[in-house]
Formats: sequence, C-alpha cells, structure tokens
Amino acid sequence: MYIRQSKIHNLKAYQYSGYILKPFYTNVVIKCFPLWMAEITLSGFSFVVLNILTLLWYTPGLDQECPPWVYLSWSIGLFLYQTFDAVDGSQARRTRQSGPLGELFDHGVDACNTTLEVVIFAAVMNLGYSWATVMTMFASLCAFYLTTWEEYHTGILYLGLVSGPVEGVLTLCVVYAFTALVGGSFWQRPLLEVLGFGRMSWLPQVFQEMPICHWYLVYGGIMLGFNIIQSSLNVIRVRRSKNLPVLPALAGLIPFFSLATMVCIWLALRPIILRAHLLPFMFFVGASFAYQVGLIIVAHLTRSPFPHFNILLLPIAFGLVDALGPFLKEYTAGLVGWPSALGDEVYEVAYVLMCLGLAVGVYGSFVVDVVTNICDYLDIWCLTIKHKYGPETQFGDKGMKVQ
Repeated sequence: MYIRQSKIHNLKAYQYSGYILKPFYTNVVIKCFPLWMAEITLSGFSFVVLNILTLLWYTPGLDQECPPWVYLSWSIGLFLYQTFDAVDGSQARRTRQSGPLGELFDHGVDACNTTLEVVIFAAVMNLGYSWATVMTMFASLCAFYLTTWEEYHTGILYLGLVSGPVEGVLTLCVVYAFTALVGGSFWQRPLLEVLGFGRMSWLPQVFQEMPICHWYLVYGGIMLGFNIIQSSLNVIRVRRSKNLPVLPALAGLIPFFSLATMVCIWLALRPIILRAHLLPFMFFVGASFAYQVGLIIVAHLTRSPFPHFNILLLPIAFGLVDALGPFLKEYTAGLVGWPSALGDEVYEVAYVLMCLGLAVGVYGSFVVDVVTNICDYLDIWCLTIKHKYGPETQFGDKGMKVQ
C-alpha cells in the first residue's frame, strides 16, 4: 500500500498549478481531441515506444548510421509526444478532469520518457556504449529529479521562460530532423573544423579535436549546474519563509546522487556492462529512477513525508559490493576484499537482466496500486471519463468544486 489511509483524503485538496501553454496548444491542437478522451500523455508515449523499437532494429549499439527517414521519424515521434503532453493539461481542464491522477500520469510518463529519449539522443549523436552516454543519462535524470524535488517543497512546478518539456524537447526535434539531412556521423566531427577555424596553437589539443556532440554535452553540464543552484535556492527560500529547517529538505537530494554514484562505480568496476550491455542497464536505472520520482509525486499529492528510501537501490548496492571485493583484494594484496559471487561474465549480465525485470515489476506494482487507490477514492476511471461534465454538474470528477 503506497498511499496511507490517513493521507488519502489530501487528494481532494489537490489544485492544478502548472504553466500557461502556448496558443498553439490551447487554441488549435486541443480541438483535435474528443471530450471523452483522458490521459493524452500516455497515448503520446506510444510514439516514443515506437521510436525505441526502430532504434533497436537499426542501431542497438547506439553507434550505427541510420537511414535518414529513421532520424526524421524520431523527430516526428518526439514532437507528437511533446504535443500530446502539452495538451494534456488543457484537455483535463476542458473536461473538468484536472486532478491528482493526471499529475501522477504526466510526471510518471515523463520520467520514463527521459531515459528513453536519452537512448535515442545517444543514437543520434553516435555516442555508443560509452561514459558520454552514461553522463548524458544522469544529467537528464538529475534535471528531472530536481524539478520534482523542488515542486514537492515549494508546491510550484517551475519551468522557467525556456522550459525543458517544451522548448527543450522542440530543440531535440530540430536536432533529430537536421541529422536526417547530415547523418549521425556529423556530430562526431570536430566543432572548430566544421566552423572553418584553422589550427590554433594556443588552444589545447583536446579542445581542438573535441567533436560537436561533446561540446553539446559540456553546454548541457553547465546548464545543469545552474539548474541545481537555482532549484536549491528556490527550496531554501521557501523553507526559510515558512521557518522550516533547510537541511532536511536538502537531504532529499541524497537518493538521486546515491543512485548515480553507486551506478557509476559499479560500471567502472564492471566494464563488461558498459561495453556490451549498457542498454538494458540504462533501462534498469531508468525504471529505478521512475519509481523514485513516483514516490515523490505521491508524497506531494498526499502531503506525506518525503520518501528518502528507494528499495531498488538494494540490487544496485549488491552489484557494487560484489564488484568491489575483487578490486580491493587486488589493490591491497589480499589484505582486504572478498570473492565475487557473480564474476564478470555470464552471471554478471544475467544479474543485470534480473535487475531490469525486478525494477519493471516493482514500478509496475507501484503504478497499479496507486492508480487503483486514487480511482477508487475519487470515483473515477483511469483512461476514460466516468462522469462527464455538464452545466448541471456542480462538482468535477476529482471531488473539487467546478468554478
């Protein structure tokens, strides 16, 4: 049971507090959806899944050149997902269905999409199974986690003037479409060479030969740093305005950074996962992350304590400890260490696949349990509208008075 009975009544106190969508979504696209349709974001997610299936067929190693139409299809699929996601809030208010279930679906699907879109981005840039792909994944997950953590403590989903879910995604759509014209190998060319600059003796060799994709990642890292600082300052300001201690709120960052640290050390100790099985490993990490974000969203909706513990950290910790034993044994001349139970070949790969199955099972049970509880308590259906809104209806389906 993920929602305690003593907290479930807080679902009726939920109020939408998002950002105002652009006229393109509120005045044009919204008219394409019938009034009986709910959870549009989930429908849009099918386009991303289709993109992933195409990727698995043409470039499972994330380093192969794809036909131009594949890159174009990824651009169109992401644009459709972003459009469905942006319209979802307007559709909910249009049908008087805005409520906690909608936010849970919206954030949950976005959390899953973050990892999948990193995989597609890595394929577009031809990053392959590399640390660049891993760092891209954690940078993207960190940005999403910060937004969710900040919303829990401030009660406001702050996206800024240029938001990742809208302008950021549209930028990726342009990048994917442009790749259909120039090919994925274009991003591996040195930036200075593409710009027509000659050799600069004063510039370190590493910068002269740095490909475009790595410059892109450096830019993303700088923006992430600003994001971390801004989100932390927002939370600190709100906590102090309410005369609440700051450190307990900052402790909410520990689950994510613990996950990232343990995963990176595990990959460093077990390079076979990084070199040959990174894709299922990323799916496992993505499912673990989505579960952690889901716990935070539910805590936010029910006004429960912040969830610091993620049970899916346990299999990660076991994999890390198992890989750490032989490493310590080798570098301390046998003074410290222990034998590996998994080894570094077949059983290690089998363990990764088992972790993936475990994460999907845990996250799936979480979704079913929470959605069932919310639907039962608010007397609504999950994917369709149970009580259609009409002029004679005084209360919407979420238990809130319709204005």
